[in-house]
Amino acid sequence: MKHLEDKVALVTGATRGIGRGIAIGLAEAGATVYVTGRSLNNSSSDGVSGSLSETQSAIDEIGSVCIPVQVDHSDDEQVRLLFERIQDEQDGQLDLLVNNAYSGVQAVKDAFGQPFWDCELSLWDASNNVGLRSHYIASVFAARMMTRRNSGLICTISSWGSMSYIFNTAYGVGKTACDRLAADMAVELKPYNIASVSIWPGIVGTELFDRFASEMNQSDTTEQKNSFISDRYNWETPLFTGRAIAALACDSNIMRHTGRVQIVAELADKYGIVDENGDRPASLRSLRFLLPTALPGLRTYSSLIPDIKIPWSLLLLNALSSPKI
Repeated sequence: MKHLEDKVALVTGATRGIGRGIAIGLAEAGATVYVTGRSLNNSSSDGVSGSLSETQSAIDEIGSVCIPVQVDHSDDEQVRLLFERIQDEQDGQLDLLVNNAYSGVQAVKDAFGQPFWDCELSLWDASNNVGLRSHYIASVFAARMMTRRNSGLICTISSWGSMSYIFNTAYGVGKTACDRLAADMAVELKPYNIASVSIWPGIVGTELFDRFASEMNQSDTTEQKNSFISDRYNWETPLFTGRAIAALACDSNIMRHTGRVQIVAELADKYGIVDENGDRPASLRSLRFLLPTALPGLRTYSSLIPDIKIPWSLLLLNALSSPKI
């Protein structure tokens, strides 16, 4: 069903990975999708190819409209011109912004396992310039358009790393700040009927993460080979996040969700969404994920494990690293 027909969306950082999957998911639902990234045509970064033209081709096959715009989200002027273009081409209409652009993948990988004081100082900017500051800038321009129409949705892609330690200090602080950005924007946007939410995907099999898993499989370490990463246990595809956001954007009661974290797997349960392969991965706080992760022998029988979620209050008590009172 083309539930987002006649809607205009913008997905930042959509040359590959989650951003590309989100753009395709929104296009499946009929939206006109603007996509941004630094590479307009075929290119390779970190040994992984991806470009806006490839994303556009995938959306063309669906039969929807994709408008690629080459943008470096570290350049505020380029971002301003992007929104000016959407304003002119769509007569001021922008229904959905997905803040996804992130430039820190390689830096996070290079710093893996190192304490923050041994990392390059540039790790902070790599993680939080395009990936936090850029989300704020894009949201400013989007809100200026949306408030004129008293309608809209801003989704900020965050991570379970905002709740507990993952990768490094700079990464965790940035993701926690993304959640706070979404929540605080929601307060100011609510009088204008504009929702702002933080989106938490699960373990997403992006091109880079898939390569990382392959490298682990080639390792001689038995513990790594048995990892839920190396065997791709309960992975989601990038399209899964796109379909979840598309369904959320169609919810007539979207304002009930504003200011809150939205977990992709749990949105899928709510709206009856399946992933690209027809499966529905479990939420990372579900016993269906947690038990087989701890006991790999159960993975074959994971569908028999009750899909019971750990209460949010318990997660806050046991997983939140800081701040604590």
